[in-house]
Amino acid sequence: MSNDISPILPVSEYFGELTFGLRQMREKLPKDAFSNLMKTLEKGDKLTKETAEVISQVIKDWAVTKGATHFCHWFQPMTGLTAEKHDAFITIQHSHHSELRVIERFSGSQLIQGEPDASSFPSGGMRSTFEARGYTAWDPTSPIFIITGEKGHTLCIPSVFFGYHGHALDNKTPLLRSMTSVSKEATEFLKLLGDLDCKSVQTTLGAEQEYFLIERSYAFARPDIIMTGRTVLGAPAPRGQQLEDHYFGSIPARVKSFMEDVEIELFKLGVPVKTRHNEVAPSQYEIAPIFESANIAADHNALTMETFKRIATRHGLLCLFHEKPFKGLNGSGKHCNWSLSNDKGENLLEPGTTPHQNLRFLAVCAIVLKAVHDHAGVLRATIASPGNDHRLGGNEAPPAIISAFMGSFLEKIFDSIEQGHAAQATEASIIDLGVNHLPKISKDYTDRNRTSPFAFTGNKFEFRAVGASANVSVPVFVLNAAVAESFKAAAQYLKDLLAQKTPRDEAVMQLTRTLLKESRSIRFEGNNYSTEWREEAQRRGLPILDNSYSALKVLKNPQAVEFLINSKVLSHEEIQARYHILVERHIKTLMIEVGTLMELTRSHVLPALESQMIETAQVGTILASATANPVKSAHTHRMNEMSNVYGQIITSLSDVEKIHAEIDGLDDFEKQMQILVEKATPLVDKLRDSCDRAEILIGAHLWKLPKYREMLFTNTLS
Repeated sequence: MSNDISPILPVSEYFGELTFGLRQMREKLPKDAFSNLMKTLEKGDKLTKETAEVISQVIKDWAVTKGATHFCHWFQPMTGLTAEKHDAFITIQHSHHSELRVIERFSGSQLIQGEPDASSFPSGGMRSTFEARGYTAWDPTSPIFIITGEKGHTLCIPSVFFGYHGHALDNKTPLLRSMTSVSKEATEFLKLLGDLDCKSVQTTLGAEQEYFLIERSYAFARPDIIMTGRTVLGAPAPRGQQLEDHYFGSIPARVKSFMEDVEIELFKLGVPVKTRHNEVAPSQYEIAPIFESANIAADHNALTMETFKRIATRHGLLCLFHEKPFKGLNGSGKHCNWSLSNDKGENLLEPGTTPHQNLRFLAVCAIVLKAVHDHAGVLRATIASPGNDHRLGGNEAPPAIISAFMGSFLEKIFDSIEQGHAAQATEASIIDLGVNHLPKISKDYTDRNRTSPFAFTGNKFEFRAVGASANVSVPVFVLNAAVAESFKAAAQYLKDLLAQKTPRDEAVMQLTRTLLKESRSIRFEGNNYSTEWREEAQRRGLPILDNSYSALKVLKNPQAVEFLINSKVLSHEEIQARYHILVERHIKTLMIEVGTLMELTRSHVLPALESQMIETAQVGTILASATANPVKSAHTHRMNEMSNVYGQIITSLSDVEKIHAEIDGLDDFEKQMQILVEKATPLVDKLRDSCDRAEILIGAHLWKLPKYREMLFTNTLS
């Protein structure tokens, strides 16, 4: 038997082969057309009709040679998902002999703008149903790509989505606006620091994606997974994650085969995925990419999730992105690694090799901390979802209290700065502070605090509280807007100091000291899971928003969201629309979950328990003639236990049905949300607990739902 390994193409030879971005356009477009496109990208100039026609022809020729038969504008509406409407390239051409001829055609106007029937997309009241027009517009900053199919491929054009009056109806538009705002304000600030040649600052992002993989046949036998993406009932298996043997363990063969197919597909689509590994819970995994520009990273994360679902089907698997699909096991997050880079490619959150670079690093860190401090409530609202309510604060994920972790080494430096030990920003005093050792932070001095929702990790901040199913554009555009405001205020502070003839380095240090003092309450180095931290956070006056109901209400506070308006990331109307959409979606999601639990209880749990009680009662008849009292006693105890659980289920089901009907009959969606969170949730939890107890008492021949052990350990043993 040969041990030779079959040759496999290097990734570099096929990476991005299904994408058409700036590199391909530079190679294939006439010079003047490419120059006009770059003016559009760099200066916001409108793309001329002539240039659009040239670009569309080149794209169409490339796509058709790749086997594409259709095209679509691919966008991210406020459903949290992606959307697309496919049109064929073909058009009919009449000859002079009245013969019909089919040709492939793709015009400049088709490339630049589409008009899907938008009436069914959520708008939060920004337009009436009869004003259904929504427009998609090509986002040329993100590469066009091809999604392959069995009998034809589709050219996908990354786009923004907006209404007739120009309101953003998607999550991509505010992200692009926020990146523009950060670039403008950060560039102005850096010029004050002496970086006079700085022309732009880019937001970068890398989103670590966690997910579960389960056997598809088991998922189809679970109505709750089909309806809600999670299990609304299910007793824990004797073995869960307590052995800690799954995390970073050997990847099961079947899962590895799935991962390899996913990676090949993503590499072809130009998605730079880097890391794959087992996560903590059984059948839970993670994939992580290399940093990219935030808007491209957001597109790529959405594309990654779609690819996972598609490839999982080929392998007979189902991919779950729900934040908490299985009770008692770790849920899934999407750690957003966020940073800033100037147009030289220097990471502004990475210590440098000179005193100037390190002063800049400290100032930018302080600016980001100030942004998080001032807008912690809105940042909390961006991660609010029904799934994340199950996950946050569960001793597996960061709590709902937003805090920032910097690591002990940086904290010592920050403390020294706050205490005025570096009043003179001379090179000597900087060395005394230990700032000359800052380059070591990225390697030797960065602690890990997995309990922190917003942690500095060497050359970036990791927003760890984002849920696995989230669209990353939302938390990132809010963070960007907050940071843009913080940069703007810092620049003004610095201008005032410089106007007083304060030496620049001393002015930067004074600014940093002020910002660190003002944002001190947001910094926390300890265990975010502890009750002591909750008490401490209350003393510090930090917003404690335990659930989505309380978190989303922050969006109604005009003072809290003013920074989004000032930075031109969202208008007042767009903010309120998003609030309505989020609350309505939250209610609908929870009502589907409650309805599913009621249905499963009626159609499965109660009949199975009744059958078990009949069987057990028949055993009692057999035992009636027995003389062994201990056996009779044990049997009576078993019957009583089942009877008690049966009674609890009947009572709890009735309570849940009543509250469900009450909520369903209300017109006030805010009242619906309040009752769901404050009254319905405890009743639902009580019903689930009784159903899970029943599962343990019922024989396997009567319990038809796949159990946790079957769903979670099938893949781990392959």
